[in-house]
Amino acid sequence: MSPMSELVDTHCHIQSAAHPLGEPATRELWAKASGLTGDSLVQNAVQSGVTKLICVGCDYPDSQLAIDFVKSRANCWASIGLHPHEAKNYAHSQTKLDEFSKLASAPKVVAIGECGLDYFYGHSPRADQITILKYQIELALAHNLPLIFHVREAFDDFWPIFDSYHTTGQKVRGVVHSFTDNQVNLDKALERGLYVGVNGIVTFVKDLAQREVYRSIPLGNLLLETDAPYLTPTPYRGSINEPKHVLTVANFLTELRNEEFSTFAAATTGNAQTLFSI
Repeated sequence: MSPMSELVDTHCHIQSAAHPLGEPATRELWAKASGLTGDSLVQNAVQSGVTKLICVGCDYPDSQLAIDFVKSRANCWASIGLHPHEAKNYAHSQTKLDEFSKLASAPKVVAIGECGLDYFYGHSPRADQITILKYQIELALAHNLPLIFHVREAFDDFWPIFDSYHTTGQKVRGVVHSFTDNQVNLDKALERGLYVGVNGIVTFVKDLAQREVYRSIPLGNLLLETDAPYLTPTPYRGSINEPKHVLTVANFLTELRNEEFSTFAAATTGNAQTLFSI
């Protein structure tokens, strides 16, 4: 890799690494990664050419932790979010929502999310998920911030909600994180000017049609991410994922798409800088 080819991890959860706080499932996974700390994860990433990282919150404490994590780290920024799994814990408490909304004005907050709809697991009722998604879209619009969307087996409900804000003349900006859906929903995302986040899943997906979807994402709409500590790419399956593996994802995609690495890196990094103003 050329030393000029800098990459961005637009979605990781490293704020809870070696930390007693944070989203519980993520924190527990980091606990299995002996010796890894937030600082070592950032250092490992930089050594692999991953020079900028966005730390993504999934609930109020996790989002606050992300804000605190990025304060003293020049190459890290925060996104604050209420994950659809957490929707039931916030949908019926205006007090909690008011507290969360204050985080949007914190230094180095560059996005709202991850937020969206997850009908695969259904950890929160669909009505609560929809309520919290709408709340976060409105929060993002109020602060002129992009959104990081998590949508799993729920695009039929997601698109009408998304489009309802465009009919008012407002512009919802953002990325469909960890995209694993079909060409139809990719086309709908592109028609709406959204970016598409690709991570280690692309390296181990077996479905050839899915590979074609990844190949067809326009370079101008593509963002790289890891979702660390989750979704470790091949050939590192079985280990805890790190932001440094953006490089693994980038190398795989350039081969899959038959693109020059330097061109690919410059484009995806430029996309991240444009969307998140980093």
